[in-house]
Amino acid sequence: MKRRDFLKVSAAGAAAAAVASPAIAQSSPEIKWRMTSSFPKSLDTIYGGADHFVKQVAEMTDNKFQIQLFAAGEVVPGLQALDATSNGTVEMSHTVSYYYVGKDPTFSIFASVPFGLNARQQNSWLSQGGGNELANELFKKHNVIGFPCGNTGTQMGGWFRKEIKTVADLSGLKMRIGGIAGQVLQKVGVVPQQIAGGDIYPALEKGTIDAAEWVGPYDDEKLGFQKVAKYYYYPGFWEGGPTVHAFCNLEKWNSLPKSYQAVIANATANANSWMAARYDMQNPAALKRLVASGTQLRPFTNEVLEACLKATNELWAELSGKNADFKKSIDAMQAYRSDQYLWWQVAEYTYDSFMIRSRTRG
Repeated sequence: MKRRDFLKVSAAGAAAAAVASPAIAQSSPEIKWRMTSSFPKSLDTIYGGADHFVKQVAEMTDNKFQIQLFAAGEVVPGLQALDATSNGTVEMSHTVSYYYVGKDPTFSIFASVPFGLNARQQNSWLSQGGGNELANELFKKHNVIGFPCGNTGTQMGGWFRKEIKTVADLSGLKMRIGGIAGQVLQKVGVVPQQIAGGDIYPALEKGTIDAAEWVGPYDDEKLGFQKVAKYYYYPGFWEGGPTVHAFCNLEKWNSLPKSYQAVIANATANANSWMAARYDMQNPAALKRLVASGTQLRPFTNEVLEACLKATNELWAELSGKNADFKKSIDAMQAYRSDQYLWWQVAEYTYDSFMIRSRTRG
């Protein structure tokens, strides 16, 4: 190659590099955000879902996109996580949308409602059945966008100081129960109390409340509920498969490069699977320990379940009559649930029932 031609090629290469380098840098900027959780660090699975998420974001971007995670109370109280995201105090939050039914009861549908979907059905509806699109129509009105970022699986029915055999036993019972489920139980005589996770134990210990539900064996054991209440009921019919969301301030989301938006979408999906699998791994051993230590495991009677289902359907009719968003979303969820259980009774339920009977026979 002639020297003159070589200089021309070198100059062209340098010019291209000068253009390309800033473009690459601009597409992968260094960004630092904050995320507040509704949960204490001691609950290493539900809080851990957010921790898993932020680590995934950092790893996917070679630490150029870093999100600092804060436990409940470090920036704002746990039940104010969504507000802090909406108003820009923090860029993101990790919380459960049914905490915010005071803003709009429709929030509950995208987390969990009484006699709703189980975990697999919930994930299917949200990601494949139009649920996420309905959810973000609502979330946009509150200046956030939401991503499923965890699921606990079907929860337990909670800890009670006395046995619950009939609907009459629920009358006047002060129970910590969050979201719209409290409105259902209120119809059958319960006095619902919404209390953040870290504050439940002292309330139950002091007798400020008579009963409390949280998540399931692993978390409940960590919080020590077995020390202050004897009876442990199942199932938590109000939370068949509750979704924990990662919320992002809408303006901050729109300001991100498309590649970073893809990172958030993929990291939340990863955390969503991680949390469900983690609970499924931890709950069996925790339940064995609780029963071995004297916890009295009890199923809710059919009388209680039927009364609560009736109350649930009444509440849905009431809310649908005055809230178009709620009606649109609850109708969509219930239609999806009907088809899911049509399929479930053929394959999943038949298989699981046989295997459970087989295990019981030894």
